Amino acid sequence: MSVAARLEAAGLRLPAPPAPKGSYVPAVLAGGLVFTAGQLPVLDGALLTSGRVGAEVSEGTARTCARQAALNALAAAAVVCSLDEVTAVVKLVGYVASAERFQARPAVVDGASEVLLTAFGERGRHAREAVGVAALPLGAPVEVSLILAL
Repeated sequence: MSVAARLEAAGLRLPAPPAPKGSYVPAVLAGGLVFTAGQLPVLDGALLTSGRVGAEVSEGTARTCARQAALNALAAAAVVCSLDEVTAVVKLVGYVASAERFQARPAVVDGASEVLLTAFGERGRHAREAVGVAALPLGAPVEVSLILAL
C-alpha cells in the first residue's frame, strides 16, 4: 500500500508542500538521505494556532499541531523524492515552544511520531528529539523536521 493510501485510510491528508517563509528550500536530497526544513503546523495557508504549550496552547492541541507539522514535513520531502521510496525514517526533531514548567514535550511530539508510523509502518520507527524552546517562527507552538533514508 502506498504512503498516500495509508495516510488516507487513517483519515490524514498529505497537503501541498508548504512554501518556504525565507531563503531556503523545503527539502534537500543528499547521499540517499532527505533532510526537510523545519515545518510548522500550517493548514491551508494558516497556522493552526499560536502560543506556548502549557500556557496559551493545551497539550492536546499541540499534539494535533505536531501531527500537522509532520504531514507538512512529508509533503516537503515529496518535493525531492517519492515517499514510497523511503526505506527508513532516520530521525525526527520536534521543537515545542512551551511554558517554563511544561514537561510533557515528548507527549506533544508523539503526535508527529504517530503520523510517521501510520505512513510507513515499521519503516517509520525513528530516533527522535523533543526540544523545548522559548519561541518558534510565527508564534507556532511546534516545529518538526525529518531525516529520511531512500
